[in-house]
Amino acid sequence: MMTSNTESPEIRTTSNFLRDIIEEDVRTKKFGDATVQTRFPPEPNGYLHIGHAKAICLDFGLADEFGGKTNLRFDDTNPEKEEQEYVDSIQNDVRWLGFDWERLCYASDYFGQLYEWALQLIRAGKAYVDDLTADEIRQYRGTLTEPGRDSPYRDRAIEENLDLFTRMKRGEFPDGSRVLRAKIDMASPNVNMRDPVMYRILHASHHRTGDDWCIYPMYDYAHGQSDSIEHVTHSMCTLEFADHQPLYRWYIEQLAIFPSQQIEFDRLNLTYTLMSKRKLLQLVQENRVKGWDDPRMPTLSGLRRRGFTPEAIRAFVTSVGASRTNGVVDFEMLEHFQRNDLNRRAARAMAVLRPLKVVIDNYPEGRKEFVDVANNPEDPSAGTRQVLFSRELYIEQDDFREVPPPKYYRLSPGKEVRLRNAYFVTAQSIVKAPDGSLIEVHCTYDPASRGGNSPDGRKVKSTIHWVSTAHAVSAEIRLYDKLFSKPDPYDVEESGDVLDNLNPNSLEILTGAKLEPSLADAKAGDRFQFERVGYFCVDPDSSPGKLIFNRTLPLKDSWAKLEKKTGA
Repeated sequence: MMTSNTESPEIRTTSNFLRDIIEEDVRTKKFGDATVQTRFPPEPNGYLHIGHAKAICLDFGLADEFGGKTNLRFDDTNPEKEEQEYVDSIQNDVRWLGFDWERLCYASDYFGQLYEWALQLIRAGKAYVDDLTADEIRQYRGTLTEPGRDSPYRDRAIEENLDLFTRMKRGEFPDGSRVLRAKIDMASPNVNMRDPVMYRILHASHHRTGDDWCIYPMYDYAHGQSDSIEHVTHSMCTLEFADHQPLYRWYIEQLAIFPSQQIEFDRLNLTYTLMSKRKLLQLVQENRVKGWDDPRMPTLSGLRRRGFTPEAIRAFVTSVGASRTNGVVDFEMLEHFQRNDLNRRAARAMAVLRPLKVVIDNYPEGRKEFVDVANNPEDPSAGTRQVLFSRELYIEQDDFREVPPPKYYRLSPGKEVRLRNAYFVTAQSIVKAPDGSLIEVHCTYDPASRGGNSPDGRKVKSTIHWVSTAHAVSAEIRLYDKLFSKPDPYDVEESGDVLDNLNPNSLEILTGAKLEPSLADAKAGDRFQFERVGYFCVDPDSSPGKLIFNRTLPLKDSWAKLEKKTGA
């Protein structure tokens, strides 16, 4: 039996209305002695994104809390858009997020039963074959303020409907020539109840059933019945399906099958983030990004490659909670949870992204020594490591100014700073190229300040990091920023497109970074805090002798400051 492989403490400790409903249903035995059963039902037409993480955590976490079970069910009723690649990626992402399923199911598992139930509805006079085109069906459906009109084929005889539907299944008719519709109420104030389409003709090969079928059920017909087959007690979905709930119930009631119930909650919407799989696919197909797992993408695979952790995502989702009203969450809030997680767990390292050479003139030539550095100040059990120090070092270009601006406390001519865990140094002179660019800075050091403390008690106002030039490891650094330049990517001119808001500076690549030698053996997926710089993750593109790091996040936490200021 496969169950959640995480205790989901975040889900357990946070109250929400979904939990309250399940708790009441269990107390009153609404489903008798049936175990709480949920499902996560993605369509395999793209990669999962951060919005899906909320549904995953709710479906798996709440079922686990009540001793229940969760199925992973693929809603694979649209063969033209679905691929095995997406099936595989979704399974990987669910497991990465920390969950596993009781049963792996597919809507296509139920094609035979769904077809038999369609015949049952036809025989009961509750469904009919319609010859109207898709455009005509839309015209007949009416509007939000005007009722629809009956199709001229609505009163076909039951035997004729059975014959036509059987022939539809046999493949006798071309795509789009006929559909099967439920016969409900064309005057219903809920447009979804105006004789919705149940089946369409589609001569397309399915990724699992091949060419066995040329008619495919619509989502609204397949979803509730699939829930019922699996005895799903709590079918949780987002608010855009609230208007579909009456139809969900209608099919179940007409067929007199297990009474699964649908409950709606708010979608997860983030600033600077696109959640449309159609638009995300467009980004991939037009090479605006480097695949579904591009670290700028909001996909779980993209976030994973960028260095985000499942623990941080689960904690973030729990903090957001579930409600009945859609809203927008600041992306900085997700970053805040990720920083907190990495701050506790990520190993520290010194890395110079834009190197400037420093020569310590009074340090003995040829000498080298080790200095002790904490692996993680937040975790004493992580211990220390030894980093090589020598006469020639790299520091960040931003850590030196020939002409320092006001309140600049880092290295400048005549100024003394602390080299982290090493010595005090004072800039004495500089060397420039013929074009005026800075080549190197010459300093002197205080031998008595080893470890970063002066015996005479003098203070310095700045501590900077460094890497020994003789022992440095070279690396490529990919600095990622938000993919969109506007908080609301959909904020476009009337004739514009959401992709017009792509951030042209979402990626900067640095090829000359210098890292401490302990990083030479870092493996893909390893996460570090580069001291004073940010959090970074080894990219899968890395190879022996060619390290590539993705910036997960800079150190600055704007959400924490906003939260403190506003009391959020």
